[in-house]
Amino acid sequence: MPVSASRGPREAKLFRNNRSQAVRIPAEFELPGDRVLISREGDRLIIEPKPESRGLIALIDRWEPLDETFPGVDENLPPLRNVEL
Repeated sequence: MPVSASRGPREAKLFRNNRSQAVRIPAEFELPGDRVLISREGDRLIIEPKPESRGLIALIDRWEPLDETFPGVDENLPPLRNVEL
């Protein structure tokens, strides 16, 4: 749930999680997913949702089909032969 710009900053608790420092994010600042991107601008830390990974299948699904005929690439190759392993 995004926070309204008029609310202003809120105090949050810092704590240790093993050797890392962590911050307890109030519910009104909740981010989607289970991963975030974090960067630094001067003294500020910027935490933003990590874009959802779509994977190769999702990428291919978004492509338009091709309406062209591909040339035969194996027409000049010698015939296949069986190989015993």
